[in-house]
Amino acid sequence: MFPDAATAERWFVQTRWPDGPVCPKCNSRNVQTRKTRKPQPYRCRDCRKDLSVKTGTTMQSSKLGLDVGAIAVYLLSTGLQGPSSMKLHRDLNVTQITAWHLAHRIRENRSGVAEPVSGQVELDEAYLGGKEKNKHANRKSGNRRGNEGKTVVAPAKHRQTNTISAHVVPNLSRKDLHGFAYDRIAQATEVYTDDLQVLRGASQSPVGAA
Repeated sequence: MFPDAATAERWFVQTRWPDGPVCPKCNSRNVQTRKTRKPQPYRCRDCRKDLSVKTGTTMQSSKLGLDVGAIAVYLLSTGLQGPSSMKLHRDLNVTQITAWHLAHRIRENRSGVAEPVSGQVELDEAYLGGKEKNKHANRKSGNRRGNEGKTVVAPAKHRQTNTISAHVVPNLSRKDLHGFAYDRIAQATEVYTDDLQVLRGASQSPVGAA
């Protein structure tokens, strides 16, 4: 879909503004399109602000093309644990520090509450974070065993579409995981879990282990 930045920009413009550009600053539709595209492709005639389709988004002020941003969002959304900054740096052909900052901004801006998933849903748990021995001294927990010091994430994956709804939980307690399931999984949903006992009965109609 996005062989280059120009194609990606046209898609984003059509998706974000299907009825024409809207100023994110004052919500005015009185927006001028500049043929020269300088200093920005659009200018609001009401508040006199320059803008682009990046304005007010994760990609604002970024020099990266929108094709890079779109592919980064896809890669971070389709994996259960998400790619590392090193993998993003290779896949996107950007520096590792650029990949790290981009991933951080995308994750930071995806904190809205998703619609409950339904149908056939896989409920699981994941641990995110590097190994203790590789962490900076002020970030080490002091425990080098197991998943100590890692972030616990509860993901719910829709089997037919492979879409994932995930949320950070404090720990793997029954209260936290069942609370996540109650918020993110619709009623009358077939839920498949592994053999982790705390996940059993985490929905209105659990199917059990699969």
